[in-house]
Amino acid sequence: MNTTVTAPHASSTFTDEYLDIVRQRDPNQPEFLQAVQEVVMSLEPVLERHPHYRRLRVLDRLIEPERVAQFRVPWTSDDGQTHVNRGFRVGFSSAIGPYKGGLRFHPSVNLSILKFLAFEQIFKNSLTGQPIGGGKGGSDFDPRGRSDGEVMRFCQSFMTELYRHIGHNTDVPAGDIGVGGREIGYMFGQYKRITNTFTGVLTGRAPGWGGSLLRPEATGYGEVYFAAEMARTQGDTLEGKQCLVSGSGNVAQYACRKLIELGAIPITLSDSSGWIHDPDGITEEKLQFVMELKNERRGRIAEYTERFTSATWAPSDAEATHNPMWCVEAEAAFPSATQNEINAVDAANLVAGGVRLVSEGANMPTTPEAQDILVDGGVLLGPAKAANAGGVAVSALEMAQASQRLRWTSEEVDSHLKRIMRDIHSVCLDAAGDYGFGNDYRHGANIAGFKKVADAMVDQGLV
Repeated sequence: MNTTVTAPHASSTFTDEYLDIVRQRDPNQPEFLQAVQEVVMSLEPVLERHPHYRRLRVLDRLIEPERVAQFRVPWTSDDGQTHVNRGFRVGFSSAIGPYKGGLRFHPSVNLSILKFLAFEQIFKNSLTGQPIGGGKGGSDFDPRGRSDGEVMRFCQSFMTELYRHIGHNTDVPAGDIGVGGREIGYMFGQYKRITNTFTGVLTGRAPGWGGSLLRPEATGYGEVYFAAEMARTQGDTLEGKQCLVSGSGNVAQYACRKLIELGAIPITLSDSSGWIHDPDGITEEKLQFVMELKNERRGRIAEYTERFTSATWAPSDAEATHNPMWCVEAEAAFPSATQNEINAVDAANLVAGGVRLVSEGANMPTTPEAQDILVDGGVLLGPAKAANAGGVAVSALEMAQASQRLRWTSEEVDSHLKRIMRDIHSVCLDAAGDYGFGNDYRHGANIAGFKKVADAMVDQGLV
């Protein structure tokens, strides 16, 4: 998808001049520039009301990562061939706690993408109310099609360098695209082997050896809980509403499950090969098939139509100007696949198709132009840094459980998650209203996330 940075809808001289400076410093990092744009467009009234932020150059300091580690990762495939990948860890802000953010293994990984994810993570983590800073990392390694032995050897080599940069009081990575329970297990084992310690240095571990119950479900559940709160402000619920869900991985799967539990009707899913539309609705039985297909057999979503004839499948088209999935008539949408999956044309199609609520489960799945079209079209938009914060919130709860050597029940974790998502919703809505942005959650999330971090930076001096 196109990631060209253009002037935001809430453009101003301040915003444009500031983005020009960032573009000059990082001209070849479009994803990072887009993430900065999303935040800066909200902050002019904050800096006017709190001039000491400007005097102390808080924003200037915040857009520079505190540290970036890049390293080579050599490993051997099953056929004896040597391969070399790049590894990264970006520690963006530790103002309110140790760096916290996932590791992504995907061929598209580069410094721009990881800086965008880490920058976004600062504000997302701030909104959770938990004491965690923002970071992100990963590699351009592709685990798809690789044997367990190859993935293990890669993960061990990756951790052999990464371990120098992380620690339970310094930086606590988690999973992301391409990094699930298998990869977390291999990396944790290597960290334990090297350091001779058993600490909560990685989250997303299996519950049997220190992980939190409900961690796999948390991002998808949180995305839906946030949507339910947005609907509640309109005196409405999600019950009975047809919902478009993109992706078919962890976030999409559990978003579907929670939608089903709340009486909503998910009708689409997708993967890199294409998308399915099931007008009869994706039921729990059908979702179980998808989970077995994607999590165990690692198959393609097209197989859904072989099992359930109520559905149709369409292939993806990299050259297309829009995604036809977003043309399907529905009342709510949950983009849960990847960044910039909804462009301006897609957004116009969503509005035309009757969608009145969008909750972002992926990181930055909607381009700035698309966000403007959605909001101008009367759509309630839950931005990713708020709506998909459930995953990192439960990761922080996992850190707390690990430090106390405790294990909470699923009900306890779910209760905490609901409260956190409700609080995030309230904080965003209050901040948007307080600074003159009405019920625009984008600005509310940016402002609330920024102010907490900015105040901590001011308190801690010039570091």
